[in-house]
Amino acid sequence: MKLWAILLLLAPIGGHSETIPQPFISLEPKWTVNFEGESVTLTCNVVPFYSPWKTTWYHEQFYKTVKKIRGRILQVKESGDYRCQVTGSALSSSVHLDFSKASLILQAPPAVFEGDLVILRCKSRAEAAATAKAINKNRKHLEFLGESSEFRIRNAGLKDNGDYHCTELRKECCNASSNTVKIQVQELFPRPVLTASSRRPVEGNPLTLTCETQLPPQKSSVQLQFRFFKEKQTLGSGWQRSTELQIPAVWEEDSGSYSCEAMGSSIEKSSPTFSVQVQRAAVKVQVHTVPASESVLEGQELVFICSVEGIRGPITVSWYKISNRKKTKIQASPAAEFKILEVKSSDAGMYTCEANNSHYHYEANRPVTITVKVPVSQPELTLRTRRDLVAEGDTVTLYCKVWKGSFPIVYQFYREDVFLKKITLSWKVSFVSISLTAEHSGNYYCTADNGLGPQRSEAVSLTVTVPISQPVLTISTARAQIVEGDSVTLRCATRRGSPPILYRFYHKDVPLRMKSITSEGLASFNFFATAEHSGNYHCSASNSLGTQYSEPVSLSITVPVSRPVLTLRAPRMQAVVGDVLELHCDASRGSPPILYEFYHEDVLLGSHSAPTGGGASFNLSLSAEHSGNYSCKANNDVATEHSDTMSFTVTVPVSRPVLILRILGAQAVVGDVMELHCETLTGSPPILYQFYHENVTLGSSSTLYGGEASLNLSLTSEHSGNYSCEARNMLGAQHSNTVTLSVTVPVSRPVLTLRVFGAQAVVGDIVELHCEALIGSPPILYRFYHENVILGNLSAPSGGRGASFNFSLTSEHSGNYSCEADNQVETKCSEVVTLSISGLTENRSSPVATAVTGALFMVGLAAGALLLYCWLSKKAEGEPSSNSSRSPSDSDPQEPTYHNVPAWIELQPVYSNVNPRGRDVVYSEVKRIRGEAKLTAPPAPTLLRNKDCSVVYSQVKVASTPASRAQLLTASAPHR
Repeated sequence: MKLWAILLLLAPIGGHSETIPQPFISLEPKWTVNFEGESVTLTCNVVPFYSPWKTTWYHEQFYKTVKKIRGRILQVKESGDYRCQVTGSALSSSVHLDFSKASLILQAPPAVFEGDLVILRCKSRAEAAATAKAINKNRKHLEFLGESSEFRIRNAGLKDNGDYHCTELRKECCNASSNTVKIQVQELFPRPVLTASSRRPVEGNPLTLTCETQLPPQKSSVQLQFRFFKEKQTLGSGWQRSTELQIPAVWEEDSGSYSCEAMGSSIEKSSPTFSVQVQRAAVKVQVHTVPASESVLEGQELVFICSVEGIRGPITVSWYKISNRKKTKIQASPAAEFKILEVKSSDAGMYTCEANNSHYHYEANRPVTITVKVPVSQPELTLRTRRDLVAEGDTVTLYCKVWKGSFPIVYQFYREDVFLKKITLSWKVSFVSISLTAEHSGNYYCTADNGLGPQRSEAVSLTVTVPISQPVLTISTARAQIVEGDSVTLRCATRRGSPPILYRFYHKDVPLRMKSITSEGLASFNFFATAEHSGNYHCSASNSLGTQYSEPVSLSITVPVSRPVLTLRAPRMQAVVGDVLELHCDASRGSPPILYEFYHEDVLLGSHSAPTGGGASFNLSLSAEHSGNYSCKANNDVATEHSDTMSFTVTVPVSRPVLILRILGAQAVVGDVMELHCETLTGSPPILYQFYHENVTLGSSSTLYGGEASLNLSLTSEHSGNYSCEARNMLGAQHSNTVTLSVTVPVSRPVLTLRVFGAQAVVGDIVELHCEALIGSPPILYRFYHENVILGNLSAPSGGRGASFNFSLTSEHSGNYSCEADNQVETKCSEVVTLSISGLTENRSSPVATAVTGALFMVGLAAGALLLYCWLSKKAEGEPSSNSSRSPSDSDPQEPTYHNVPAWIELQPVYSNVNPRGRDVVYSEVKRIRGEAKLTAPPAPTLLRNKDCSVVYSQVKVASTPASRAQLLTASAPHR
């Protein structure tokens, strides 16, 4: 029998006085080499396992113990040697773990035993980068690995010992080589040893052969089988689970060499031979029973056999029952058997036999005591506790009771087919007490056996209610930063606790959902994240023994910013230049920090961060350029949103307007259309423009959008003077500077007056030609003509009463006179006045008169030359000599007009221009009509004429008398 099984039978329940086997460590996953960051779960195992034992772990690095940890199960991520120890045991064998930083590792189990299926796994961090993997032993290639990257050693043996590593062919670069794993195959079990109950048995005696070996604790689950040999001949039925072989009787021929074999996991091992020498017996009489037991079941058939050795010849056998030291003969027969068909309780006692032949009397050397046994009835198992709800730490007592059965009775107790305790009593009731842990839940039963066959009770279920351990809340999401709309999973898990367990989830102490789990130790709750889900979460786990709460776990939900709202705040309803405008941008939703940016016509004005959320403001001192569209943008690194555009108008006071007077020509002339243009550089519409002439309103104009307005004015002479304009909006009015305008008035038709000092014009008289235009802007240039030949010109700088020209008459001065008024806007000619000189044959034609005439002639030549020069200049410039368009007094050439001499000369003497014979002369008006604009050669300088003037001859009637002629001659006589 295995050593740990023997210890199990001897170990009392709940005690620690027995020797505890050395523990061993199991891994999950089973690899000793893993990548850094992975974890391995270590379990400390003891066979048999008793839950009250406490486990201590030792973690060694560089031959130094660096950590001691409690708990049967340990999850590790650090390299080093690990050992465990339970209370009262030795340290386990060390298990070395490596958590490698390499890109390729070879994984192997911690221990390899004979017959194992060994799996070596070649694992890389980036499987997709590899093209092929190979396994090597002792630096020699074994084979290429398939898709699973595993190499299998089936039925491991000593031939498989060695150093293994794997290599990987990579696409990008060079090959990679893993760590080396040393495989050392251990014995599954040692070579068995055969022992016998006796090396020198006597003929006819039984012989027991025992085949002994032992499995390591790690392989305690392997089922060993045994078989026995004599001289290589198989004994019995072959392979069996029992380590013993019973030979009822051996004889001389049974002497020889014996051996055994043990087999497990296809590993077979043979023991060394064991020599047995059967001794020959002298005369010997023995009593045997069939069945070969001194205990006989009630009602069973019992056969006594009297075996006789060493007696030759016919014998007679007699049977005796011994009671109170008295022998009572039962039967005498030549046969060596005595049979009781149905054994009764009264058949119990001592029996013996005697063998007789004709010479000798032999009595059995030892009587046989027959005990009549009553099989036990089916036992009943009851469980007794102090309360109905059994909790961890309580004590339960298991009672196993039989109603009948021979003593002694062996009671055995089991939980889920796992042996707990064995008790042998001469009582019909046995009990055992257990201090309960969570592992004690399950079905219990007991067996009772008094050697006549075990009886098993009905199973009784026991549930040990385990208090809930503190749950652990974990939050799982698809990414590290949780954004609104992501799926969030809350998991609440407990390591211990009897189901059913009720889990509740809380957000800021507000219950979310509850979930009942009957078997698994966790519950989950899913939701899609919103902004309201940020905060602390915890969960609770409850069963019938109470409630435990997890530690809080904080969850932060990042909310994309919503579309912000831009608010413009000014100190008054209508913002004015110089006011401070506050731009406030606020996103109603969004996780902080939020960066706000402010824009004017898509140009960034500035930005402001809101570290704790909410809105942000930006202040702007307003100028005229700040009218327009405003917007803002909110950004919290998850989303960027733009606000709607808001239009904002800055009301600008009007600036001082500028008045511009626009006319077509170089100067303003009556009849021209003048544009008054008023313009402001700045000012918010609508703007009302008003135009003033000498502070009298001319008109107004309102502009809804622009900064200028105009007014057209048809000029008259009254329009000279000062002009200004005014610009007004809702913030006030501004006046322009004053602009002075002088309107040039075309001259009216001048009137020519001839004044002489006598009653008649006589050669030698002084004649005054006076030319005056009643209307016309100065300066006015007056020109005087005699028979269209210029006599001279005079300028009137300030207008006034015209201009005069004096000359002394000669005989050549008779004729037609006219004058011309010119103010460079228009030129007008007077009517023609005829002058008749009296006494042309008299002495007035003296040398003095001749000299005067010569002087006048020279003056006329000079004036003619000057007029010719001016006329030629005007022709070269393409301009007419006079501005007929500005001569409203010109007559229509198709309608002749007759003029009288003006009234202002009525008191003057009336002269006839020509009166050679004293008869009345009547002259009609002769007007020269200019044709279409035809270019003609200029006249000769000596023939300068006033072409634009109409020559009007008035009827002059002269009543001449001698006296008057004499006076004229006298007045015109030259001075000597």
